[in-house]
Amino acid sequence: MTPDRLMYRVKRRLLGQPLTTERVSEEKLSNRTALGVLASDCISSSAYGSEEMLRVLVPVVGAAAFTLVMPVTGAILLVLLLLTLCYGDVVTLYTRAGGSYVVARENFGPNVAQVAAVALLVDYVVTVAVQTSAGTNALISLAHLAGNGWTGLDHLQLPVSVAVIVLLAYGNLRGVREAGRMFALPAHLFIAAMGLVFLVAAVRALSGELPHADLTAPGVVPLGTPGDGWLYGASLFIVLRSFANGGSSLTGLEAISNGISAFREPQGRNARHTLIAMSCVLAVLVLGVSTLAHYTHAVPYTDGTPTVIAQEARLAFGDGTVGTTGLVFVQLATALVLYTGANTPFTGFPFLASFVAQDRFLPRLLTRRGHRLAFSNGIVTLSALSVALLLVTGANVDKLVALYAIGVFTAFTMAGAGLTAYHLRRREPLRRVKVGVNALAATVSAVVLIFAVTKFTEGAWLVVVVFPLGVWVLIRINREYRREAAALERLPTGADRPRTRRHQVFVLVEILDLAALKALRYAHELRPDNVRAVHFAIDEAHAHRLSTLWASTSTTSVELELVACPDRRLRHAMRELADRTTHDGDTSLTVLVPRRMYANALGKLLHRGTGEKMSRALEQLPHVAVTILPFNASHAIRALESGRLPDID
Repeated sequence: MTPDRLMYRVKRRLLGQPLTTERVSEEKLSNRTALGVLASDCISSSAYGSEEMLRVLVPVVGAAAFTLVMPVTGAILLVLLLLTLCYGDVVTLYTRAGGSYVVARENFGPNVAQVAAVALLVDYVVTVAVQTSAGTNALISLAHLAGNGWTGLDHLQLPVSVAVIVLLAYGNLRGVREAGRMFALPAHLFIAAMGLVFLVAAVRALSGELPHADLTAPGVVPLGTPGDGWLYGASLFIVLRSFANGGSSLTGLEAISNGISAFREPQGRNARHTLIAMSCVLAVLVLGVSTLAHYTHAVPYTDGTPTVIAQEARLAFGDGTVGTTGLVFVQLATALVLYTGANTPFTGFPFLASFVAQDRFLPRLLTRRGHRLAFSNGIVTLSALSVALLLVTGANVDKLVALYAIGVFTAFTMAGAGLTAYHLRRREPLRRVKVGVNALAATVSAVVLIFAVTKFTEGAWLVVVVFPLGVWVLIRINREYRREAAALERLPTGADRPRTRRHQVFVLVEILDLAALKALRYAHELRPDNVRAVHFAIDEAHAHRLSTLWASTSTTSVELELVACPDRRLRHAMRELADRTTHDGDTSLTVLVPRRMYANALGKLLHRGTGEKMSRALEQLPHVAVTILPFNASHAIRALESGRLPDID
């Protein structure tokens, strides 16, 4: 049996035993596990959605923002209802991974669908960065409130967030089912923790004991002064900006449609039930957090900590041992659900990237399943991009949220518009209702998208620039794949037959050793018309010694040919020799390049791979093929040292 390579043994140790392809069906998710894996992102966004609304309102209207946040939250919940109906339609009609990408592709064509593809891929990258940063903020907020203002964790914001991404990538590389078991519990803990906060706050509010936050505390977002007129002096533009910011509460709603391939059969029905359950939980959480902010006046801080939800927990539970225990429970549950919410893209991104790659708009390597049946290349790509985004933004949630709504609401708009076109072309029951709901969902999403773009100066320019560039790259990749396919179709019948009458083989020789002998033996097995051993002489003394040794040995029947190379331009000389050999059009040439492999770094350092560099000069020549022949030199040396004859087959 061939021994496993070192890297494979390391992979098996880290990830576990490999899973066979036949076990793909076993890696499907039950509804309960899917709710934990795919809904954590959506549910956890309630931890910062209301806070982002207040960040826009508080600097303009001051304390009146806590009144305005309620109608804005009501509008967000209305959008949630529309999008739940829309995506319930998506998972019913399209039971393959891809969500709005599939909807756009089927109804608007593949090129337009790349807008949805880029929107979703960007959204997934931003989601990982936002969720991990917000989770770290939850821990820092706990240190602020439970530690009496201690800020010793502030400098760990970036490294902790990066470490969490690495941990999530590792968990997902181990496989879907294990990731599901690992990430399902925090969602239920967060729901329980927030339910406890709402219950205790309601009891204290009814008894008149629910306190208010200190709006003059150091570090809070500066309060504006409300004026007269419509909505306490806030313009419609400001309210809509707050509405767009609050749209971050809806991120993750599309994850179920993008990861529908992970559900058990019947996939459409199971995905729809999970979507409805997720939306109901999200609605309760968003409404609860906004209502508590309305009553407690929990206000955002300029540096992001303590968070609004942390302040609400402190105000609800109060001080003392019991209150601190409750705060710790809520903040740890919040951090966990935010961190595991960052796991949702690790399910959706690889599935979507694989689906887009199957359509030949992304590299095919994204379609391959890895050691544990996960789409490993997609997971690694997502991790790298998310870490890069954290480094660029310093893991600042406020900066990251500015990038958020553009991607997700572009996807929402594409899904709603695509389903509107789908139902317009069909005669079916409730056709007008379905058209109306989906058209309204697309319109409202487009409105949010427009006001999200107004954050251009806050960092949203990055996404605005990436979108057209990303669409161009995807279409360019597809064009290259189509060119390759078209070129194959233009070939005549019998294109695999030889076009030349003579075949020569060159073996590039640097020194006379076992690697050169193996290459010569292989050259004879090709049954060519002629075999030539070629050495390019750039060192006359070395060439003379090699020629003398070659002539005196009986191990080879092929004469050594020395090619003068006084200017030491090896690749140029190789190209000229190959061109002269094949210029008649009736001769094909195969160049064999021995590649010596060494187990230690010293062997690699002492022997340069000049032959491989020379072979690259031949890539564009007609009738010329280059073959690299690997030879384990370290193994052969050990065999000779132990008195055994090494095998050069």
